[in-house]
Amino acid sequence: MPPKLIRITTIPISLEKLLEGQLTFMNEYFEVTAISAEKERLEKYGRDNGVDTFHLQMTREITPGKDLKALLKLYRYFKKNKPEIVHTHTPKAGIVGMMAAKLAGVPVRLHTVAGMPLMETLGTKRKILEQVERLTYSLATKVYPNSEGLKKIILNHNFIKPEKLKVLGEGSSNGIDTKYFNPTDFTAEQKKEIRQSLKIPADDLVFIFVGRLVKDKGINELVQAFKQLASESENIGLLLVGPFEQELDPITGENFKEIKKHPKIITTGYQVDVRPYFAVADALVFPSYREGFPNVVMQAGAMGLPSIVTDINGCNEIIRDEENGLIIPVKDQGALLFAIKKLAIDNELRQKLATNSRSVITAKYERKVFWSLLLEEYRLQMREVGLGD
Repeated sequence: MPPKLIRITTIPISLEKLLEGQLTFMNEYFEVTAISAEKERLEKYGRDNGVDTFHLQMTREITPGKDLKALLKLYRYFKKNKPEIVHTHTPKAGIVGMMAAKLAGVPVRLHTVAGMPLMETLGTKRKILEQVERLTYSLATKVYPNSEGLKKIILNHNFIKPEKLKVLGEGSSNGIDTKYFNPTDFTAEQKKEIRQSLKIPADDLVFIFVGRLVKDKGINELVQAFKQLASESENIGLLLVGPFEQELDPITGENFKEIKKHPKIITTGYQVDVRPYFAVADALVFPSYREGFPNVVMQAGAMGLPSIVTDINGCNEIIRDEENGLIIPVKDQGALLFAIKKLAIDNELRQKLATNSRSVITAKYERKVFWSLLLEEYRLQMREVGLGD
């Protein structure tokens, strides 16, 4: 029998997007089970990816009663099934999963850090989140920040000893499939049809944002900067691909209304396949406040788009300023306006950055290379506790 590998995320969208294809690959070497909330969506993920699933109701907020219930259910599951490896992602899945795994005696307990919500939190809530991070890391046998910048943040906060941390490869949680994200798959005629379906004029220069439309992604600054630029230039558009989360991390009411009414801002909601939208765009704008290692920036690069990103970990590792994109300060609306105006006006610069974008991604972040690194890491961690060869 192959060893048992349990992968846990708080909600299934993380399995679908952040770990796309990875569990199916690992299922060739392990007996893989995916654990998450949202039962129907989780079970569909299991069917689509050929892996077992186990439903565990978790929330993304601080809910001690519900969290304890989830912990007890997961502990019983581990005691019954005796997995060799438990690997968690996202903060809530991390603390619940690592605690249950430790209590149940799981030998290899791994946690990936792909961003820290606490970085944009203050007061008592921040103190609680910091303690949760420390406890999660202490319960894990190894912790994987998915960028060098995130590793530095963890060490600067003294959350963990350096020897317990490891960044796999060049960073990321999953790499990127550059055959799938390939601009040559879309013909000029297809791109024309996509633009027409979105009511984007053929001669508009389109900036795209892909992700949750929330405050922490810099949407407030983006909308205001774009509004200013659009008042000065007619042939420009902003394509927002992703869902609002007004109940968790709302943008301002003013900007929410602006998105809905502005004739040059197009929204699509959540999309399973984002490639058609990248295909008709000219540049990515990603003014996020915090990230681990953003898939969106890798996807845009693989699709041949230059990117405007904030100077935060992950983003400033994928993007090299003036080589494959522009790097601006965090929460700086003026700098964001300057950058998008610069790319809008300077065709030569935009083309230069676009030309370099795909080669950077293919050289450093190919998905199957990352999967092989992770597989070898699993085997290494098993050997260190006396399991495997």
